[in-house]
Amino acid sequence: ICTETNLHEAVVLAAAAAGKHMFVEKPLGFAGADAYKMAEAIDKAGVIFQTGYFNRGFGFHRFLKEQVENGAFGQVTRYRQSNCHSGSLGRWFDRGYLWMTDMEQAGVGAFGDLGTHALDIMMWIMGDVDRVTAALDVAVDNYDGCDEFGEGLMVFKNGAVGTLAAGWVDVADPVKLQISGTEGHAHIVNGELFFKSEHVDGADGEAPWTDLPEDWPHAFELFFDAVAGQDVALVSSQEAAARSAVMEAFYQGAASQSWVKVV
Repeated sequence: ICTETNLHEAVVLAAAAAGKHMFVEKPLGFAGADAYKMAEAIDKAGVIFQTGYFNRGFGFHRFLKEQVENGAFGQVTRYRQSNCHSGSLGRWFDRGYLWMTDMEQAGVGAFGDLGTHALDIMMWIMGDVDRVTAALDVAVDNYDGCDEFGEGLMVFKNGAVGTLAAGWVDVADPVKLQISGTEGHAHIVNGELFFKSEHVDGADGEAPWTDLPEDWPHAFELFFDAVAGQDVALVSSQEAAARSAVMEAFYQGAASQSWVKVV
């Protein structure tokens, strides 16, 4: 299902009623309400669901999730993730994808489009989000009425503070991730992971850490594997809905210039 996001609800509900397994391109919902309505229908139908959060499959993300869960960072205090490209600068969306720049159809601009991938990883590793705020703006204004970049600030329910960067007006995005804890630190620069932890032998943070799990196949391939009967890790419908709800809160926070509790 790769329709415009505002059409997801009608198509997903029909597919669920027909008992069809489904891959729904991210984000699942236009906002939280429609996303959770779809998730409930998907779960009730008992069908296989997957969405396009392919970043979970990268070995360094899987490694960091494991290390956070194992306590290698101690108490995680800060987590930053960035996902940016030059799509607006290069007018990439002119070639058949202008709907992605229309807030009435996409629900989000650059921050939501790319930020949802980073948000998924952050919530996958750190858990649910309590409250958020954001600042969104335009740089070259190539797509009228659509944000081109932004920064979000969030507080996870476990107390850690997260920052999320996303945009379509970046000529480079070398620093993809930083996780800071009371007993460990990690950052990814130019595709290389640096990891420091007093709990892991050799993790001095000086040289790139290469002892990583193999990458998973792309999220779309995992969907086909699941349909074929393989036991693979998929994104649940409830997880996908939660990302839509948090992103909705980010946009509300940007509009009101205030903190917004995630519903």
